[in-house]
Amino acid sequence: MIKKKLIVAVVVAILVIPAIYFAIHRYKHPVSPVTEETLDSLSVIEIPEPELLYGLPVDSFAIEESTIKRNQFLADVFLKAGVDYPTINTIVEKTKPVFDVRKIKVGNRYTLFYSQDTLKQLNHFVYAIDNTDYMVVSLTDSIHVYRDVKETRIVPKTATGVINSSLWVTMTEHDINPLLAIELSEIFAWTVDFFGIEKGDNFKVYYDEQYVDSVSIGIGKIHSAVFNHRGRDYYAFSYAEDSVEHFFDEQGQSLRKAFLKAPLKFSRISSRFSHSRLHPVLKIRRPHHGIDYAAPTGTPVYALGDGRVIARAYQKRGGGNYIKIKHNSVYTTVYMHLHGFAKGISKGTHVKQGQLIGYVGSTGLSTGPHLDFRVYKNGKPVDPLKIDAPPVNPVKEENMPAFTMFIEPLKHQLDSLQLPVKEITKEN
Repeated sequence: MIKKKLIVAVVVAILVIPAIYFAIHRYKHPVSPVTEETLDSLSVIEIPEPELLYGLPVDSFAIEESTIKRNQFLADVFLKAGVDYPTINTIVEKTKPVFDVRKIKVGNRYTLFYSQDTLKQLNHFVYAIDNTDYMVVSLTDSIHVYRDVKETRIVPKTATGVINSSLWVTMTEHDINPLLAIELSEIFAWTVDFFGIEKGDNFKVYYDEQYVDSVSIGIGKIHSAVFNHRGRDYYAFSYAEDSVEHFFDEQGQSLRKAFLKAPLKFSRISSRFSHSRLHPVLKIRRPHHGIDYAAPTGTPVYALGDGRVIARAYQKRGGGNYIKIKHNSVYTTVYMHLHGFAKGISKGTHVKQGQLIGYVGSTGLSTGPHLDFRVYKNGKPVDPLKIDAPPVNPVKEENMPAFTMFIEPLKHQLDSLQLPVKEITKEN
């Protein structure tokens, strides 16, 4: 009996003593009540966002990437991935409203998303149609096909450069997207002679570049630019008037003139306007009332301005294939030695400024591929490089105060940009 009482006493002691200790400890160190302040002081564990590829979580799949090979069809890709013929036929049918799989291109990327289990079944197939668009084929519960677009990021940028050889080369030397050279040549086509660019000419530009993932897919909007040509600054500001954006100079004059500066892009002048030139074929001196632009056969030729084609013919002992365009009551332009004519160009056709009309060739009396370009003013030949075409559609007078306020900070930004030091040193 005594032994039994002793055992009970020990058990009670074991149960009571910890309770007493806990009560005393709690009294000496009371638990703080949970308040907004204490909650704010607690560290919050942030769960990282899952890494996505084409909208699919990367860590949920075994992923393989490849490119379309020559003579490879969509069926070949699916067969290699373990998809049977009946399923492939269903896939092809379901892709028809989304994308014509017969148009898959050699070199385009595709991505396979496999399950991570031992079966390694294909769950999703993604084909990159271009830099932004892609097609997804999901093979989970049922076959589902859809098309989506990658997010495009707009990155504001600035660029400056001093030209030593050409605008294109300057862009590549400074790790600038060379497509910016084309954009600038378009903007300043009516004010800067890009065939006569000189060493030391320079540019400054504020623009947007478009990115998908980390890859540049092109030049976006150009906000402002200044091109210094032969010591003169030519400004360009993008400004919307009547809901349409155009480029204007600092005086509110449109950069779009009645004529392009030249009828083709990125070439060189092999012969200038002259009243006495030694003809390269006839070996006699005779007037050359035009400009010869040396360029490879097939180089596109564009209409200098709006007008009507008044002649499209062949001249065996002269200009070969040629086109004559009457622009207005004053100006007519002629394009000679063409390899061929653009589709739809015939006598009586109305053309727009910059419209494709033909291709550089070497027809007629010619020693090599080039464009013999001529301009007639009131029926008399004039030097194409000396045409001073007036601007069209300047900023409306009532909008000039708003325009001036709009371009003031843009002009200040341009003027504040510094040209590359190394290039300035070369010129000095």
